[in-house]
Amino acid sequence: MNKGTLEDITLFSDALQEDMQLLIYKPATYSPLYKYSVLFVSDGKDYFQLGRLSRVADELLENKEIENLIIVGIPYKNVQDRLKKYHPEGEQHEAFLRFLAHELVPYIDTHFPTYQIGMGRALMGDSLAGTVSLLAASKYPNIFGKVIMHSPMVNDYVKEVVRGVRTPHAFSVYHVIGKEETAVETTRGETADFLTPNRELHEIMLEKGFQTFYEEFDGNHTWKFWQPDMKRAIEMNFGL
Repeated sequence: MNKGTLEDITLFSDALQEDMQLLIYKPATYSPLYKYSVLFVSDGKDYFQLGRLSRVADELLENKEIENLIIVGIPYKNVQDRLKKYHPEGEQHEAFLRFLAHELVPYIDTHFPTYQIGMGRALMGDSLAGTVSLLAASKYPNIFGKVIMHSPMVNDYVKEVVRGVRTPHAFSVYHVIGKEETAVETTRGETADFLTPNRELHEIMLEKGFQTFYEEFDGNHTWKFWQPDMKRAIEMNFGL
């Protein structure tokens, strides 16, 4: 199987006032003559290492099952950094959303042959990274056309944001949660029920008329269950 390349680059963010590491996956057949959809992945390193995302993309691209795709992984520096940027109450949360929409997207559009439209851009993340992906699309629905969430953290704030989305048809949502996610240990050292609020979030999306795929898998809040879902998640969002 032809393997794509993974490039490690650094981009300085004005919004965050710090260097952001990026992991950029380009397909084996990459050429500036083609156009590409872009998948922006928070918890980027985890998705490449634990989710085996590049291997999944290599296979789907080789079999011509998905459109041309560039993947931009955004790793976190440590647990505290992740909380600050991804959690709705994090002190850098708003700045991170601005970084995604107003700095990272223009950077990728400038350096790669992308479609430069909302439907050509997707956001993906697990747990808090899924939360921040949904909040970014809710804030910038014209910039991001797709959201893929594996077991997102959902609280009252997240539900309120989704209730307030004025253009629910602007982006689609792929949403999975484990049936055993009733006592998840969070990075804040607490135990939380993830399943019930995710079900409530799904109901809100149905009421609002979102285009959404929702499934509850047999499993808990770990990569053991998210990894096997990678192929379907990518296929459903970028399938030919």
